[in-house]
Amino acid sequence: MTLERIVRPSLAELTTLRLGGTAEVKLVVRDDRDLDELGDFLMRESLRPFVIGEGSNILAPDGHLDMALIKVANAPGPERVEKIGDKLIVRCCAGQRLPGLLGWAQMAGLSGLEGLTGIPGSVGGAVSMNAGSFGTEIGDAVHRVRLWSPGQGLFWLNRDQCDFSYRSFFPAIAVGKGVIWQVELALAESQPKLVRKVMHDNYMRKKATQPVTAHSAGCVFKNPEGEFAGRLLEKAGMKGARLGGMAFSDLHANFLVNTGGGTSEDALELIDQARDKVKERFGIILEMEVIIL
Repeated sequence: MTLERIVRPSLAELTTLRLGGTAEVKLVVRDDRDLDELGDFLMRESLRPFVIGEGSNILAPDGHLDMALIKVANAPGPERVEKIGDKLIVRCCAGQRLPGLLGWAQMAGLSGLEGLTGIPGSVGGAVSMNAGSFGTEIGDAVHRVRLWSPGQGLFWLNRDQCDFSYRSFFPAIAVGKGVIWQVELALAESQPKLVRKVMHDNYMRKKATQPVTAHSAGCVFKNPEGEFAGRLLEKAGMKGARLGGMAFSDLHANFLVNTGGGTSEDALELIDQARDKVKERFGIILEMEVIIL
């Protein structure tokens, strides 16, 4: 038995918002044998599975959840796999931290991910929600995705079998309780200094307009078509709005931050207030980007 089990893990410690109670168990998956054990566990136990990644886009409720959190551990890499046309194919583990991948790409002089600068989380998490900024989404660079499910085991999906859209990723086939295991990205060869400059410029732009060092989960709401959620929230008077230890950032109205001592109850109440005010003023129902467990 190699599958690591952590009983009643604290969700506040596992999420960047620093909110939430406990889950029933956290399962850390490191290799193929662990995946076999994970499949047995999920078939045996009646717990809701959830792949948590780095917990950077999650709002966990207070109290206890009958849930099995699945964590894909980091692994050595990334590694160069092959060259196809003018693109280099790079393979990485889904548990790789996204900032670590960007740092590696910068040193290797590989271009295509610069727009993801400043986004926390894991590679698997970024793919699962098609993370992006500055006009770039990680789905733009995906070559293949390796998935695992209890019924199908490990299998690869080519890019044309993956449906990427705004903040979403859907495999072309049903995978049930699927886990993203590995990702291959097609990146362009450039020069380290050029990649570094674009990443630095993007980070400075983000730092000037977003609370990048605060305890947040990124953007709370998706941008409606043709609009920006942050602009709507600001015009609705939610920028800087506070309740207990939770607040919509003074820097960017679409970022909910834990200023200290915040609770999930306060966070959910502020989110409801924000949606109501935007709907009342603009007739637009904002869709959640943050995942509420």
